[in-house]
Amino acid sequence: MTDTAPISTPFTAESTAGEVIEGIDLTGRRAVVTGGASGIGAETARALAGAGAQVTLAVRDVQEGRRKAAELVTATGNEEIRVAPLDLADRKSVAGFLAAWDGPLDILVNNAGVMASPEVRTPEGWELQFTTNHLGHFALSVGLHRALAAANGARVVSVGSGAHRQSPVCFEDIHFRGRPYDPWAAYAQSKTANALFAVEAWERWESDGIAVNSLTPGAVRTRIRRHVGEEEAERGSTEAGGGAVEWKTPEQGAATSVLLATSSLLEGVGGRYFEDCNEAPLDENGSGRGVAPHAVDPEAAARLWDVSVATLTA
Repeated sequence: MTDTAPISTPFTAESTAGEVIEGIDLTGRRAVVTGGASGIGAETARALAGAGAQVTLAVRDVQEGRRKAAELVTATGNEEIRVAPLDLADRKSVAGFLAAWDGPLDILVNNAGVMASPEVRTPEGWELQFTTNHLGHFALSVGLHRALAAANGARVVSVGSGAHRQSPVCFEDIHFRGRPYDPWAAYAQSKTANALFAVEAWERWESDGIAVNSLTPGAVRTRIRRHVGEEEAERGSTEAGGGAVEWKTPEQGAATSVLLATSSLLEGVGGRYFEDCNEAPLDENGSGRGVAPHAVDPEAAARLWDVSVATLTA
């Protein structure tokens, strides 16, 4: 965490993406939103498109992506909404997206994710949640570095979760090869990885004018909860938050992502973690609010970067 004063804004947990982006003109800007066909991703894309940005929905289900794109064109009047295939758990798919991208990129919202899934491994033997939530987004972001640098003031938004408080990245056994698989522990460490990515990416890319921050959107009922029942999903959210769940609408859940992607209040700000549209305090006492120290530890962030590069290039 930075030693400078925390960022505060006029917005709150109740603010919506539309309210956060009101008055901002993104005409001529280009954005990519992973998982942009549903839930928080779709509302993030809606806000960016409504402000005039060219938005690419990077999705696994292209047919669903096209349906959502058509809906967003009708809703916003912006015809510059595109769809591109992207499976974050598939290295060839990520490489294909990168090969097809051309020109600068102003906004990258790493939003897609999987939560508390049964134990699944990629062909490489990697655990699915860590692969999808972190490694795929890491490969995508690093691969787009040149495009982001060319934008002169790009923003990268890493969508995490309050569940990160439940586990650091367990470097000794990231992929659960030696310890029993636990779906919530796997999710938690992948969300810690999302926060750590922002810390190290900012350290490396600040000189390129690329601001990278992470956030929790809060508890939102979206398809990311498809692997768990309502009762288990609520219990997981309660444990992550340290108390009763305060549910948000998808429009409210997208607000912090949109803030980090567009607000002038975030000019020159990076490596920080946000909650409810404001920089989160450090949760040193396990209060269930704010960001856990292990998720903003610069040594862990640097180690994760090195491990990620080594994994993807092995």
